[in-house]
Amino acid sequence: MSKRALIAMSGGVDSSVAAALMTEQGYECMGVTMRLHEEMADVDVRSGKTCCSLDDVEDARSVAFQLGIPFQVFNFKEDFEEKVIQRFICAYENGTTPNPCIDCNRFLKFERLYERAKVLGYDTIVTGHYARVEQDPATGRWLLKKGVDDKKDQSYVLYSLTQDQLAHTVLPLGGFTKPEIRVKAETLGFINAEKAESQDICFVPDGNYTAFIEKHTGKTYPEGEFVNKEGKVLGTHKGIIHYTVGQRRGLGIAAEESYYVLEKDTESNRVVLGFRNELMTQDFDAKEMNWIAITEPAPGTTLRAMVRSRYHQNETEAEVTVLPDGNIRIHTLTPVRRPAKGQAAVLYDGDVVIGGGEIY
Repeated sequence: MSKRALIAMSGGVDSSVAAALMTEQGYECMGVTMRLHEEMADVDVRSGKTCCSLDDVEDARSVAFQLGIPFQVFNFKEDFEEKVIQRFICAYENGTTPNPCIDCNRFLKFERLYERAKVLGYDTIVTGHYARVEQDPATGRWLLKKGVDDKKDQSYVLYSLTQDQLAHTVLPLGGFTKPEIRVKAETLGFINAEKAESQDICFVPDGNYTAFIEKHTGKTYPEGEFVNKEGKVLGTHKGIIHYTVGQRRGLGIAAEESYYVLEKDTESNRVVLGFRNELMTQDFDAKEMNWIAITEPAPGTTLRAMVRSRYHQNETEAEVTVLPDGNIRIHTLTPVRRPAKGQAAVLYDGDVVIGGGEIY
């Protein structure tokens, strides 16, 4: 493996310590912050809920200077607009619920940034994710594994990494807990050692994604009907982009038992509501599978796995069947809340990511 590493530095404590750990291991490093969107200049960094503001860039630059490594800012705004923001908007307009962090990792950090790294002569990409990359000595395949800190594990949002990308990726924080990383940053005297973690979508720092979509597109999304599964009208919704499957709050429908969003019908502009028992299911499908721990199984193959269908959700034991088109059907052994289309279904064997795909 090359000893030259490109460090994706967001300005936060995690990527800063990742850079320090790589320099300690003898790598020739360069720190990079990706400029992704115009909102970087408008974010209120005092909220402590987002990354990629101008102050974050300066924090990353400060750490790089302290470590004695070069630092650059790469302008990937056009790529981010196409691969993340437009996909985000399109998903909501088509009734699905996207995870922009997965798209950012897939298309920006581990595709676009990796391409730039190779041009610059850096063979290794490094990020501050809490996950691990190891090679299976028996098969030679590269494995993606959970981070040892259960509360911080980020393997779910990295399921799309290919074998080539994993072979050129180092995730140095995977074997540490968050408190250990904080202590390391304090010991090194980093300016961001106590910096709050980013919580929200980086281009929607106030969390109001519907206002962002309306402002970004210049569109308004018309009101429509709330209906039950039988088609009975229950009320009026504010616009279909305001809702996601499983949502309970903010519906404004008075009833003895709480309603939940079961489905979104974009063609009729209707949102289907039901009670909790109607929300439960044992069967859902995923497409565009990326297999990591194993080669792509043949159609008809059935395997047992633990499945997670939303970030920070508990895993559920399931029977997974490969369909003729390469997609998978997931049958959980116990009922689960119906997952939202557009989210990822990630399969695990213990702490190893078997693979994952998009729920549809």
